[in-house]
Amino acid sequence: MVLLDFKASPMSVSILRVLEVIFTCITFSLVASVHYYTDAFWTWCMFTWCFCFTVTLLILFFEITTFNVKLPISWGDFTCAFAMLATLMILAASIIYPVNFTCSSCAKQIGASVCSWLAFFLYAIEVGLTRARPGEISGFLSTVPGLLKVLEAFVACIIFICLDPNKYTAYAGLQWCVAVYCICFIFALLIILLTIGRLLALFPAPFNKVLTFVNVLAVLMYITAVVMWPLYSFKKNPRPNYCNTFYNCSWNKLVVISFMTCVNLIAYIVDSIYSVRLVFFVSA
Repeated sequence: MVLLDFKASPMSVSILRVLEVIFTCITFSLVASVHYYTDAFWTWCMFTWCFCFTVTLLILFFEITTFNVKLPISWGDFTCAFAMLATLMILAASIIYPVNFTCSSCAKQIGASVCSWLAFFLYAIEVGLTRARPGEISGFLSTVPGLLKVLEAFVACIIFICLDPNKYTAYAGLQWCVAVYCICFIFALLIILLTIGRLLALFPAPFNKVLTFVNVLAVLMYITAVVMWPLYSFKKNPRPNYCNTFYNCSWNKLVVISFMTCVNLIAYIVDSIYSVRLVFFVSA
């Protein structure tokens, strides 16, 4: 027997999710009605809107039918982590799509871009409403360090999308940078999965101390990547003239990787500060 529970989430969060479903649906419907592209950026944008629409709709369904209480996962951590991930994904899509696929006379594309930005603001508000407050008992992923883990994993994915094997295999320094991105991404993803799967209690070592060690190590590794990636990527590699009109050129992707490396370094520094404070000051 299926039980319906319309009070499973706060009313404000439920309304936000309904609006998120509406605006993401409008966005990908408008984009799909215009033209189909095989471009990687177009595919990424379309996947983002469809993915966020589907998962948000499933979250609403599971909470209304109370199926979420039967799932062997931390539901609060999952929904908060997804809201953070959706915010980042739609933010990227809201920037990429207008830059590459809209024009001043493209009414549907402009409408899709506006709806995408509205969806981004809705997901950002949801993150603000569902994240843990100071002194509040909650799951790890609803705290600032948990949300930073989602950010770190997402930024690494953007870096992976922009990587070109023909570029980074030329220098050992660039290969080291790719190794840094992969190792730190694996650790962040592992922590996210262990949290959602309620497996942190089975961890053989104190989680907070391990997390602090991983974050400090990631900071040190990313510092080397921040220096080495632009040093070797732009060595004897000036910007081609065609990149002025073709945004999706390989040289621009090198710039994106350099910028995202700096973003992740800042995220790991903030994450490390929170972890050190938690282990050496709060717990003491």
